[in-house]
Amino acid sequence: MSFARFLDRSNTIAPPGFNRWRVPPAALAIHLCIGQIYAYSVFNKPLTQVLGLDHSTPEDWTLVEIGHVFSIALFCLGAAAAVFGKWLERAGPRKAMFVSAICFSGGFVLSAFGVWLHNIWLLYLGHGVLGGIGLGLGYISPVSTLIKWFPDRPGMATGLAIMGFGGGAMVAAPLSIRMMDLFSNDHSTGVAEAFLAMGAIYLLFMMFGVLTVRIPANDWKPESRSKPSLGGSAQYQEVNVEAGKAIRTPQFYLLFGVLMLNVTAGIGVLGQASVMIQEMFSTRVVDASRAVSAAAAGGFVGLLSLFNMGGRFFWSSLSDKIGRRHTYTIFFLLGAVLYFTVPWIGRMGSIVGFVCAFCIIMSMYGGGFATIPAYLRDLFGTMEVGAIHGRLLLAWSLAALLGPQLVNNLRAYQIETLQVPPANAYSTTMYIMAGLLLIGFVCNISVRPVHPKYYYQDSHEE
Repeated sequence: MSFARFLDRSNTIAPPGFNRWRVPPAALAIHLCIGQIYAYSVFNKPLTQVLGLDHSTPEDWTLVEIGHVFSIALFCLGAAAAVFGKWLERAGPRKAMFVSAICFSGGFVLSAFGVWLHNIWLLYLGHGVLGGIGLGLGYISPVSTLIKWFPDRPGMATGLAIMGFGGGAMVAAPLSIRMMDLFSNDHSTGVAEAFLAMGAIYLLFMMFGVLTVRIPANDWKPESRSKPSLGGSAQYQEVNVEAGKAIRTPQFYLLFGVLMLNVTAGIGVLGQASVMIQEMFSTRVVDASRAVSAAAAGGFVGLLSLFNMGGRFFWSSLSDKIGRRHTYTIFFLLGAVLYFTVPWIGRMGSIVGFVCAFCIIMSMYGGGFATIPAYLRDLFGTMEVGAIHGRLLLAWSLAALLGPQLVNNLRAYQIETLQVPPANAYSTTMYIMAGLLLIGFVCNISVRPVHPKYYYQDSHEE
């Protein structure tokens, strides 16, 4: 059998008696690798010193120029997931994962040449566009597969994979630093060589996922199959809706709002977490014994990452028990309360209260990513859930633009124009975030089962 045929969907169907628990490791192999994008900031400083080696020269790239790589990659993640989601369902996860591995690893190789030639456009094309396409395909293909294997526990299954994406940075950050230290010398910062080495390492691990992934036969059913609750009085029905019809339903746009608002509220704060805690608990605001140093702020960011990762599995698994709508109701109402109280906590000088509030917020931010695929599955079925999920991820791309801009610009406006002390500049932002979550709450409670007119013609009994 040729390798091209090996990648075909028909050759990915699992034989009778296949243990479905062999699939999550394949999904994790992909998500732990592509989660590297969250650790891209470790390359920022070395990339601004490619020519100067130990300092930045006027000819070196600036942090602003390097920062565009991350934005391009996340934009291409959402765009690729939306554009290629339908193809994924036809081609199968093995072929999609293979293309993801080639694009993601190839992005490292192209970026290495960009560093050697000092051509910023090769960096944008490599890690930004090519790597972003790999991110998009690698993000949705394992999730779609796990949902099909775990129809009785879709929240837990998607949480397993997406937890890996959240935890990928915890592997990538020390690996990146180790590689740059290993290859750096008097003539190189080691970044280009590190890119090549990491491209090879990630290709190897992602190929494990490619070779081991399987999909269930059309008539396969788990031995014990419970029907999860959508939330409220409605129960999940085994129906299927095609991706083209799904985007015509009000449910799709309500969930688009649910995801976008939940992510906007979380990602805007996540990007400013270190600066925020230092400014709200500086020596100008609290006594020196309670002031937060830069090192402690870095530890705070690391703690948020742990809760972001753990929340992906915890909340999505809990949603299998209490329903998706009830889970998001907790996200929005509890999140709004926490955002409303953060300014008061800051004025009280309670560092413990501040840290606890944002750890819970970040857990729900991560949980929102992991729970949304199961929510889609409950409403639209498993037939083209990967394609539908891919199109919904455009909400992530939009939130990635809105959240940081809202926090950064509003903070700058208050400090520079209104002369508000930095410690108080976040209060209005927190109230706006709470308001966004309340809008998300309205979107969530408005979700109802899809009207039968959108059902795939062979997916329900007459």
